[in-house]
Parts: sequence; structure tokens; C-alpha cells
Amino acid sequence: MTKFSRDLVRENILSIQDLIYPIFIVEGTNKKYPIESMPDTFKFSTDLILHEAERAYKLGIRAIALFPNIDLNKKDKSGSEAINPDNLVCKTVSLLKKHFPDLGIICDVALDPYTTHGHDGLLINNEINNDKTINVLCEQAVNQANAGCDIIAPSDMMDGRVGIIRDYLDKNGFINTQIMAYSAKYASSFYGPFRDAVGSKDQLKFDKKSYQMDPANGDEAILEVNLDISEGADMVIVKPGMPYLDIIYRIKKEFKVPTYAFQVSGEYSMIMSAKNNIYMDLKRIMLESLLSFKRAGANGVITYFAMDAAEILKKQLQ
Repeated sequence: MTKFSRDLVRENILSIQDLIYPIFIVEGTNKKYPIESMPDTFKFSTDLILHEAERAYKLGIRAIALFPNIDLNKKDKSGSEAINPDNLVCKTVSLLKKHFPDLGIICDVALDPYTTHGHDGLLINNEINNDKTINVLCEQAVNQANAGCDIIAPSDMMDGRVGIIRDYLDKNGFINTQIMAYSAKYASSFYGPFRDAVGSKDQLKFDKKSYQMDPANGDEAILEVNLDISEGADMVIVKPGMPYLDIIYRIKKEFKVPTYAFQVSGEYSMIMSAKNNIYMDLKRIMLESLLSFKRAGANGVITYFAMDAAEILKKQLQ
């Protein structure tokens, strides 16, 4: 089959608009730290993130997701820094919105970057307390929305949190702030490099299986998505991505709602291992992996390859 024929019958297309760029941020000025477990990925101070945001916007990427690495001296058992209106995330959002008002900003809602124990919720009597955690998450969500965040992304996996956060946002005047819920977030082994990047790995004393999903379960993902949609989620996320393509497919087929894959740090690092491997083509593997999410039904992908993929796709259009 000729190239033009293949183009005519192609069922799925990957575009720059499908990409969401996750960025790690740190305190300070003029700081750029490499992440050892994630080749070619960095943590940026707030001032330097403006350069990254400008690059992304000029490439055609329309949304970025922020993930903070909080100084250890600002962490405590209750994650109180999450509700500080002058915290790292809020300062970064305000600065980005001042310079790039049309760039979509997605903020993670969870306590793991802020707690000394590294968990997404409040640890009470050695257990995660669901309901008390949600109260803090509501304050965190409003805190971020007040700074200018466009989309709140609860990644904590507490039961019932989407509906309560939605009500709290509305009561505080943020009726247009959207919710992109991590509805199918699995207790995965693919998160290791991410925990290095946000500085929670050393604090985590036991796993998150009590509130994240069992990788063996598929029907549970359908239940979780159904609950989040009924509570007011505008979009849902499946995390990790490639090991859960079947989950993406089932969610999209069942609910037909905006569905996003998170190509997580472990997936990224595995693919990046092909960079110096003469037997694999990094560019082709990267694009093929991203296209697989679209084929499975995802509307878009949160990926650390966003900038590289956007550069390639932009050249293809020229």
C-alpha cells in the first residue's frame, strides 16, 4: 500500500493538541536539577519554568501539569503546606497565568508531596483516614483555583472526594474550574522515578494498596469512573498508561467521556533506555507508544515525551 493510501485509511492520528506536559517544580531561583531516574527530565524553579512554558506554548501544547518537590522542612504529618496560599504550586500558577493566560494549568490534588510519611492522605493510627483527608483536599483545591489553576486533578483516590471537591469549589465561586479525576489509578510499580522526582520515595514507609487500585482488577475501574462521573468529574485519567490500555478502551466504550492516559515515569524511563540502543529507534518507539493510547480510545496523553513528540509532529506538518 502506498503512503497516500495509508494516510487516507488511517483510523487514529496523534496531534500536538493531544499532549499534556507534566513539569516538576522546586523552590528557589535559577534552579534546574536533572532527575537521575528519568533521563533528559528536570526539576525547575519557578522562574525557569517560564522558559519551559513558552517552549511548550510555541510548539502548540495547550496544557501543562505541575508536580512540586517541596523542601523537607515544609513537610509535616498533615501536609499543611498544601493549603498555604503562598506555596510553591500557587506561586508558580500565578506567575504562569500572568505571562501565559491562555495556557491551561492542571494542578494535582493530593498530599503526598507535602507529608512526612509520603502518603496521599492523612495517616491516623497507621491508616489513611478517608473523610478527614477530603476536608484538606477541598482546601487544597480552592487554594489552587484561587491562584489561577484551570483544572483540578485529584490523584489521591479517596472515596467520594470528587463530589465534595466539586461542591466546595462551587460554593467558593469557582464554578468554571474543571475536575480531571484520577479515577483509575492503580497501585503500580511504575511510579518509582516519579517518587524520586517529587521527593516522597524516602518518606514512604508502606505501600498505597489500601487506597489505590489492584492491578488485577478491571471491573473496579468501571465502578470508580462511574462514581467520579456521577459526582461531577469533567474528565477522567487512567494511570499508568500502556499496561492498562484495556482499561482505557473499556472506559471510553462504556462512558464516552473525555478520557486521558498518564504515561507514567516508569514507562518513560523504560522507553528512554532505547536512546543509546542500536536495536531500537527511540523516536519511533515514543510515537508508537503515544499512538497506542489514541487507538485505545484516549482523548489525550499526559506524557514526559510531550515536548519531544510535539517537535516531531510540528515538523511533520511543515
